[in-house]
Order: sequence, then structure tokens, then C-alpha cells
Amino acid sequence: MTLEDVQGRPDTRGIALDEAGVAGLRYPVTLADRDGAKQESVGQVTMSVAVPAEVKGTHMSRFVEILHEHATDISIATMPMVLDAVCQRLGAEQARLQIRATYFRERFAPVSQARSLMGYDAVWSAAADGTSTLLALEVQVPVTSVCPCSKAISDYGAHNQRGHITIRVQQADDVSPLWIEDLVDIAENSASAPVYPLLKRPDERHVTMQAYDNPVFVEDMARNVATQLRDDPRVAAFHVHASNDESIHDHAAFASITWPRASTLGHAGWEKR
Repeated sequence: MTLEDVQGRPDTRGIALDEAGVAGLRYPVTLADRDGAKQESVGQVTMSVAVPAEVKGTHMSRFVEILHEHATDISIATMPMVLDAVCQRLGAEQARLQIRATYFRERFAPVSQARSLMGYDAVWSAAADGTSTLLALEVQVPVTSVCPCSKAISDYGAHNQRGHITIRVQQADDVSPLWIEDLVDIAENSASAPVYPLLKRPDERHVTMQAYDNPVFVEDMARNVATQLRDDPRVAAFHVHASNDESIHDHAAFASITWPRASTLGHAGWEKR
């Protein structure tokens, strides 16, 4: 019995669709790290293609088939291969792929060297339009900050807080790939001190004093990150958002920067090159 390909029917309304695909697809993925190792995680996946005006729809099941074939090696370096498969299998000129997952990194406490795993919310994104492929990487990094003003005006102590630095970068063409670890290192170097999942008493003493000796405003953190990214040849564009959950105020403080300012990069991400 031959079943009709309904999605392949022609459409006469003359309206092309920017995107059609699947979203909220949870799937086991294997994430590659900077050192060549791999780790298992669960990704939340969005995949789509542009649909020409004369075509009724796309074949949704093929997205899952392609993801299944490539889910065992996800990194910024492998995303173009997945997009190529999407374009070929669905006969599309434009395609997009986004994978959100928790990325774990082994951390060593600064004094005791106690080992533990730290989880980071990360996003791998790719978009192809038939002539170029845009690759982007995003990670949210928890950090500690000490207020410079509080330290300067207080007889003793200073208020500190936990914050988050979110970095989204567009990968430059024809250079070595960016890795989650690279962005985590940049974020932590831009704050007063890193955050650790496991600290013994000597570690807590070390981190507390490290933060006190390196006070930064939220504006400082955003600028510190931007300075490092701007000088990295692997980075074509970036957006940085730093925020602090203030410990003595009933609000959060934030600062953000997008670079280059004259590009088509928007605050929510990149829509076009």
C-alpha cells in the first residue's frame, strides 16, 4: 500500500515560511569537551528548516532521524555536519539547530583539591543559509562578587553576592573551535572569585579572601569578559550579560554588552550574519 506524501503537496497561497520544525525535543546526547573526552547529557533540541512558498510543509520525522544519527558527538565543531544532513535530507536551503543541555565539568577545590562536578547551562546553536554557516555557543556561569563601594566605605567587611555571567559568542570562520571550558574560564576570571560545588574549611577561607581582595561591580564583570572576548581571534561577535542577586537590596543588578555594536547581532542572539 502506497501512502500519500501530504507534506509534499504544492501550496498556492504564495507565502514562504521562515521556519518549520520541532521544538522541545528531549534526547540523550553525548557532548565533547576541550580535552577530547565525552560526557552523556540530556539535550532539549530545536530543529527547523525554511519552507518555500510552493511547498505545503516539511517532514518532521526526519529531524528526529537525523538527530539520532548524530547525537553521540555534539560540539561546536560537529554542528555543521548535522545541518548539512538536515538540508540534504529535507531538501532545504536554510536550516537551524539548537541544543540546550547541562554541561558538567570536574572542579578541584583551591586548597584541599577536593573533587566534584559543576553543572553549567549551555546552548549550542547553528544556522545555515546555503552560502554560510553561523555557529554560536552560550553558557551561564555562577560567580561570586564583592562590592567595591561597600569595601571602601565600611569599617570592616563588605557585602558580597552570588551572580551569573552569561556569555554568547559567535564562532569566527576558519579558526580553532571555542569550547564551554574556554567561556567558563573567562567568566570566572572576570568575577571576584569562582563558585565551587564542594569546599572544605581551608577552601572556604581561601575563596572568601580571594573575593575580598578582588572586588568588582557588575559593570566590571561585563567589561572584564568583553575585554577577553574582543581579543580572541576565535570570536566574531558576542553578547555578555552579568547579573548579581544583591545581598543587601531587594533587587538584582545587571550590566550587558553586545559587540560589535554595528552588527546585526541582537540582544537575544543572532538572526543573520
